[in-house]
Amino acid sequence: MARTEDLLSEKFVCSKCQNHGAHVERLAMSGTGLSRLFEIQPHRYAFASCTACGYTEIYNLRTLEGSDNLGNLLDILFMD
Repeated sequence: MARTEDLLSEKFVCSKCQNHGAHVERLAMSGTGLSRLFEIQPHRYAFASCTACGYTEIYNLRTLEGSDNLGNLLDILFMD
């Protein structure tokens, strides 16, 4: 199975300029309280930036990767 970043990059259609394709980066963040104190980073996101205009959308990786069928979820998101 392809990585989440690869699928997002291939399926991405910019809502601003309608360009196909994006540069995708992962980011993990700590929350508040104990997760911040112990530097635990349970919040993971993917940032997809349009290769033409730079417009960026943020996706929650827990939602995307928690799905049993990531391909179908991405097809629904991008109405392929």
